[in-house]
Amino acid sequence: MVDRDESIDVADEQLLEIERIKQRLDMLDQRLDNIDSMVTAVAERIMSQLVAINITCPHCGKDVEIAIVGSQKPKL
Repeated sequence: MVDRDESIDVADEQLLEIERIKQRLDMLDQRLDNIDSMVTAVAERIMSQLVAINITCPHCGKDVEIAIVGSQKPKL
């Protein structure tokens, strides 16, 4: 009788752990969807305007400007 109760308790604990894992996976999926949406919005914005990066060379001290120009929106 005691062994049966212990096996039921272990099974209940495993079910609870599986539910927790499912909830955590759902939360991770939502976070990844949010990140994807933000990255897409930034990429679309960059593709529609000029982005310039100014870097100073650590060896010679000259300023280097890198400009990225996008003319089309990415297509999926």
